[in-house]
Amino acid sequence: MNVRRSTLIVCLALAFSRLCFAQEITVATAADLQFAMEDIAKQFQKETGKNVKLIFGSSGSFFQQIQNGAPFDIFFSANLDYAKKLESAGLTEPGSFYQYAKGRIVIWVLKDSKLDLSSGLRSLLNPSIKKIAIANPQHAPYGQAAVASMQKEGIYDQVKDKFVLGENISQAASFVVSGSADVGIVALSLALSPTMRDKGRYVEIQSTEYPPIEQASVILRSSKNKEAARQFLAFIKTATVSETFKRYGFDVPGASKP
Repeated sequence: MNVRRSTLIVCLALAFSRLCFAQEITVATAADLQFAMEDIAKQFQKETGKNVKLIFGSSGSFFQQIQNGAPFDIFFSANLDYAKKLESAGLTEPGSFYQYAKGRIVIWVLKDSKLDLSSGLRSLLNPSIKKIAIANPQHAPYGQAAVASMQKEGIYDQVKDKFVLGENISQAASFVVSGSADVGIVALSLALSPTMRDKGRYVEIQSTEYPPIEQASVILRSSKNKEAARQFLAFIKTATVSETFKRYGFDVPGASKP
């Protein structure tokens, strides 16, 4: 009897562990969300017991991967376009499209930099600057915003040969932090992150200088964990998560109560 009971307990434990594992969701996440989403995933796990596996990268790269069948459950894009295109292609769960935040960009330098940022984008014309880090505008919305802001300011042609392109906005920021670039145009969310906020200084680029960085998420039709994905997306819409986004410098649309 004891042996049977022990066997039953082991079987139940194994079944439970498999169930928990099955409830882990994999989230393809734009690089500007790295620190905010790590906090949010911890909050979600604490409240629900479900795990969130975060994979960070450029939105354009994820868009291509998802079209090719990458096994993600949810996609958090740094713009609306990629999410809308996936929706139009029938690759998302109907009704799951959600605009969760709007990003902002800043000019960032290390604390010991002698560069005066008081003139905003025109600071990039300083002849002492040899390298300017931005995200690759071919596939990164933050890189596209950086280029648009410089074009509107009328300095793009004068500085474009100094660009050092990051695969995503996180890599672009790392170029400045490491000293590989003299200055960078990066996400405000990264400038406010634990790894950057004490290492540098920044000035925000006025939002009128570039098209809005409106960001959206979708649950993917190919998800094997749709119920947990829906639960996570519902959590994203709460006031608790909105406050986390705001703490990292995002503008947030109306949020529901927790």
